[in-house]
Amino acid sequence: MRGMVKINGNEFPEDLYYHRDHMWVKVEDGKVRVGYNDWAQEAAGKLVNLNTRRVGRSVKAGKTLGTVESGKWVGPLKAPVSGKIVEINEEVLKKPSLINEDPYGRGWIAVIEPTALEAELKDLIKGSDKVTLEAWLKEEKAKHGV
Repeated sequence: MRGMVKINGNEFPEDLYYHRDHMWVKVEDGKVRVGYNDWAQEAAGKLVNLNTRRVGRSVKAGKTLGTVESGKWVGPLKAPVSGKIVEINEEVLKKPSLINEDPYGRGWIAVIEPTALEAELKDLIKGSDKVTLEAWLKEEKAKHGV
């Protein structure tokens, strides 16, 4: 069973890293799987559209990986790490609400072959760091008025 940090009803698996622009990162055999975190999907509402950059394209940490849209909101998905996109979750492109249903499982968005993983992981929040996660979430709620 994976450890889970719960903050105000939202879940953050301890084995992941979190980017301040609401993306999660799971390190897997030298690559990273990324997705949209639980709080962000809940705040956005039911997701109806997802667009991503194509496989083979390079992305930079903090720059656009794609866009996500709900009935009330359209926003950017920011790449949590720099590298080359090696896989896009076709299932989630067809059914973006998978992000709402299972943000850390079937709702993953992309796999990136990172170019500066060790350095960029230092800029992310560890899932086991509940104090930092809580402070960040409090800032985000204030910023977005929720």
